Amino acid sequence: MRLAVVQMTSGGDVAANVSRACAWIDAAADEGADLVLLPEFFNTIYFAQYQNRAHFALAEPEDGATLTAVRARAAARNVAVVATIYEIAGPGLYYDTAFLVDRTGTVLLRYRKTHPSAVLSLEKLYFRYGTRFPTATLNEWRVGIGICYDLSFPETARALMLNGAELILAPYATSRTDMFQELLRTRAFENGCFLAAANKVGVEGGWTFGGGSLIAGPRGQIMASAGTEGETMLVADIERRSVFDARIAFPSVRDRRPDLYRTITAEVDAP
Repeated sequence: MRLAVVQMTSGGDVAANVSRACAWIDAAADEGADLVLLPEFFNTIYFAQYQNRAHFALAEPEDGATLTAVRARAAARNVAVVATIYEIAGPGLYYDTAFLVDRTGTVLLRYRKTHPSAVLSLEKLYFRYGTRFPTATLNEWRVGIGICYDLSFPETARALMLNGAELILAPYATSRTDMFQELLRTRAFENGCFLAAANKVGVEGGWTFGGGSLIAGPRGQIMASAGTEGETMLVADIERRSVFDARIAFPSVRDRRPDLYRTITAEVDAP
């Protein structure tokens, strides 16, 4: 599979953001990409840095303008795309949702962020958490998605791998640079899978996004890497056979002991 990862900025004009994202999809298709990964909230500003009810208006349904445009461009250019939007699923029901669209424009997978953050950001004020780690088959690969803060928890990548993921796609909108690539390389290595991360870049309000987008192999190796400044697109050819080889060389799937890990899912009382 030829994989393209887009590192881009977003402004206050949603239509302009979508148009620029579609231009990146075109550029990826021109490079022969089979799959294009866009950053988290590529079509909007990072609204979760503000406490302002007006930003609920940025949410769109699955059949809204943004995803409709992406699906049309995917079909027109014969390329699969992962697009993450602020989704309204019903009155008062909002999610941070990544959609995997195949080369016909069909939605194959919907993943809703399971760990909304609320330290520097205010995501928990804007949307609910997802509850599943689904995977889907794309070009013979089993693909899963984790969004931004989700990958700070090793359980996210592990659950995706146990659900079959050989490639984990990670849309980001983060200012984090400390240990950013190192953490993602570790997630790839410890699960014997490919991991691609697309981060925003540039300044939006009080946030400076950290870039650092990358494609990592199943032994933790960096296959393509972006800097912390400037828009760019990474392209890499990935081989599914490498997943099998990595999991034979480092057989953590074989040697797991889930019977010993009950403390991971146990409730912990505050001291």
